[in-house]
Amino acid sequence: MDVAAAASQRAPQGALSVAPVSAAGLTVAHGERVVQQGLDFEVRRGEIFVVIGASGCGKSSLLRHLIGLRRPVAGCIRIDGQDLYAGDEAMQRDLRRRFGVMFQAGALWSAMTLGQNLMLPLRLIHKGLPRRACEQQARLKLALVGMEGAFDLMPAELSGGMRKRAALARALVLDPQLLFLDEPASGLDPVNAARLDELILQLRDHLGTTVVMVTHEIDSVFAVADRALFLDQETQTMTGLDTPQALLEHGAPRVQSFLRHRGEAQGSGAGPRA
Repeated sequence: MDVAAAASQRAPQGALSVAPVSAAGLTVAHGERVVQQGLDFEVRRGEIFVVIGASGCGKSSLLRHLIGLRRPVAGCIRIDGQDLYAGDEAMQRDLRRRFGVMFQAGALWSAMTLGQNLMLPLRLIHKGLPRRACEQQARLKLALVGMEGAFDLMPAELSGGMRKRAALARALVLDPQLLFLDEPASGLDPVNAARLDELILQLRDHLGTTVVMVTHEIDSVFAVADRALFLDQETQTMTGLDTPQALLEHGAPRVQSFLRHRGEAQGSGAGPRA
């Protein structure tokens, strides 16, 4: 099944022509400090959209705005064409249920097994779902990320790479059409980072999942991104939105410099992994 066909089965009826995520005139603040302003972009259905920029430029703050954790100072964020911060609480909950979130540190409950961590969202959202069905769904998602035998493990027993994949499995447990990933490869060695990149590509290719990812790992940007959004720390706005290769070759000077210098610092040079 191709991406368009998969997406057509998963998207709300009539929503295929609407961007799954969009921002218009968005101002991003960290506390009282404005870090980005005038952000305008649309995420295309079925693409991997990556947010990049120097440390402190507002990447994580933007993500918190996009998932409903921080209300914008100005501007609008839409999920499937609906304002994420408008309407009543029931409508906002419905919009949030359409996406899954993988947090940078995993955010797994340490006192619960991995299986219990995955079943918790199912039991909260689908209160009448039998435990057997919850367990089957949790085991399916673990298998999807290559962790078939990890259902009864505790978070403390997981390696760094396993913890990342476990967090991804939990983000997928409600079958979201849209996935937000916060620094998924952060802290991983190159081999495990490459494996996680491959998994993200498989989710897009086989499930039609739309992915919005924040990362500072340039190898991952070139490995998975259909398009990359560059947040400029000096101008406090976006100064690049294109494929990573196009940004490297034709982007603004600071965008090109960032991609080259970050790639060199990570030991690979800018561009795809060998």
